[in-house]
Amino acid sequence: MFKLKLPTDPRWANIAEGNIGEILTDHAWCEQKAATNAIGLITMLPEYPEIVTELLAIAQEELDHFNQVHEIIKKRGFTFGRARKDDYVNELAKFIVQGTREDLIVDKMLFAAMIEARSCERFKVLTENIKDEELKVFYKELMISEANHYTTFIRFARQLGDPEKVNKRWEEWLEYEANIIKSYGNKETIHG
Repeated sequence: MFKLKLPTDPRWANIAEGNIGEILTDHAWCEQKAATNAIGLITMLPEYPEIVTELLAIAQEELDHFNQVHEIIKKRGFTFGRARKDDYVNELAKFIVQGTREDLIVDKMLFAAMIEARSCERFKVLTENIKDEELKVFYKELMISEANHYTTFIRFARQLGDPEKVNKRWEEWLEYEANIIKSYGNKETIHG
């Protein structure tokens, strides 16, 4: 899926399901951060009204996902905890180049695409491996949404940069992410 080099071990779903309140809180905060990231990209691209419009839609959709997860937390009587640090995302961020404005924007799009790709893959693992029927349906819907966000961010990168260079850089991102993800998949967090 998305050419990710290392798939998530399906046993991660058992870890997640073992503490569903924690995974839901972590997931809610991931959605909030995704909305914030889309808004941050908007501030970098005011001269591209079509991209701004699409990023606004993504930010709104991510906030809607945040709300949906929050409602599940409340409905199930869980406590909505504080925001969590996402070590996986922080490690990915270290790979963003600080070169030209174009290089930075392209890399920020690829960074966003990578997070969406891995999140989508994790939602697929949950859909296929947890027993909770309500959450299976929920995560399948979100999996589709995350896949759409992934393709949108890749498309933006190719639109804003040289497509050939973007494709080469995406391969570099895939290799980098594969080295990072080896250390994850053993916690009840979306990326952990």
